[in-house]
Amino acid sequence: MKMSIVTTRSSGIAALALILAASGVTPALSAQAVPECSMSVTLADWGENSTGDIDIASGESCQIPIGIRGTVTDSSISQKPAYGKLKKINPSTFEYRAKAKYKGSDSFAIKATGKGPKASGTSVITVHATIK
Repeated sequence: MKMSIVTTRSSGIAALALILAASGVTPALSAQAVPECSMSVTLADWGENSTGDIDIASGESCQIPIGIRGTVTDSSISQKPAYGKLKKINPSTFEYRAKAKYKGSDSFAIKATGKGPKASGTSVITVHATIK
């Protein structure tokens, strides 16, 4: 009796998958992911400030992960960009979108608190963006 229930569930799931595929419905997970920024940065340890540089095309966006070793416990935007938008995705990742039709430079800062293998504290990561 248990086998027929499992078979029925499997058949139902397979049928649902076929119906979704035939109707052209795609799951939300297949949406385009925002790429990680190509970033040149020398990260210090927790409690020390860092700076980094990114290159990005006008109107494009990319994600900036906080790459300090350890665990991020809190983060926020400490300086907003002048020619783009910065938003917090989660405590360890931010997304930067360069202003459309703007070419030049921009900068912003992220304040993050965390704990690593050697230190803990709050760091400010200042990012200089070159928008092409």
